[in-house]
Amino acid sequence: MRSIDPEAVVVFLPADAVIKDSVTFAGQLKEASALAAKHDAIVTFGIRPSHPSTRFGYLEAGKALPESSASCPFFNVDRFVEKPDASHAETYFKSGRYFWNAGIFLWKTETFLREARRSQPELAPFIEHFPKSNWDGYLAEKFPELPKKSVDYAIMEKAERVTMAEARFDWDDLGSWTALPAHMTCDAQGNTLRGAVTTHDSHNNIAISDKRVIALCGVRDLIVVETEDAILVCHRDAAEQIKKLHPNLPDASR
Repeated sequence: MRSIDPEAVVVFLPADAVIKDSVTFAGQLKEASALAAKHDAIVTFGIRPSHPSTRFGYLEAGKALPESSASCPFFNVDRFVEKPDASHAETYFKSGRYFWNAGIFLWKTETFLREARRSQPELAPFIEHFPKSNWDGYLAEKFPELPKKSVDYAIMEKAERVTMAEARFDWDDLGSWTALPAHMTCDAQGNTLRGAVTTHDSHNNIAISDKRVIALCGVRDLIVVETEDAILVCHRDAAEQIKKLHPNLPDASR
């Protein structure tokens, strides 16, 4: 994008977010894009917490900006906070100053490049030399060489200036299995089931079957996911630790 228009505004949207109010979302994106184009700052969205969740990172909101409107309030971001424990989540929730980090970011291409030069110098040349055409070949050659870091860790948490728009739209993150019950039908025992699943005296489980039958008997609060190459069995309270299993799994691509 920078090779075509250095003043262009880029919108970074995670794929695992659920937003149903598309009209409000589009309107706030327009206002946030205008702010990102006007100011040399990265703009993000904060979700006002409905409960003290440990599933999400948090943003601490600072001073309100004069560009704020009733439809899109803007604040300086004082700091990013990683996923907290239950005690800290309760403190953040009660303070009223902390918002869930939605992982939605907007930036002017030159603003992002400046931040990359400052905190991720190995990323800056990739942006500077990005071609106007033949992107596929460039990406295939250069992208695998970049450090494997999320944009939050690599850029956002170190950025000199970050502005937050308070979201007026609904939002949920499906990046965790425990988010599914809010968006799928549960049975009378609170089980969220999809595919070939049968249960007896089982409660509050999440079970997803691709092909083989999953049979649950006398269990509760489990996550069971059956796919072609693996079966996951996990307690719901340990859902955030699933990623730690990945290094111990065989490489399915071999």
